[in-house]
Amino acid sequence: MGDYVIITNAEKIRVTGNKEEAKLYRRHSGRPGGMKIETLRAVRSRIPERILEKAIKGMLPKGPLGRKMYTRLKVVQGSKHKYIAQKPELINF
Repeated sequence: MGDYVIITNAEKIRVTGNKEEAKLYRRHSGRPGGMKIETLRAVRSRIPERILEKAIKGMLPKGPLGRKMYTRLKVVQGSKHKYIAQKPELINF
């Protein structure tokens, strides 16, 4: 529970099939008619970190423990990040 996870190169994820156009990301401003819908391709061009963040958050437990775990996730675009001072260990899959 005390460890952080840093994911780099968020823009390089690959998806199979027709998910680039078929997968939709929805958000709502709370106002009437405030629903915004974007495809995976549009989100990738705008905020590539959001794709992994939403996927991982959906897999975590719902409740206080899951929210605490989510705060320990860091997703960055590119291979350079600002967490070098914490001496992260590289884990290859």
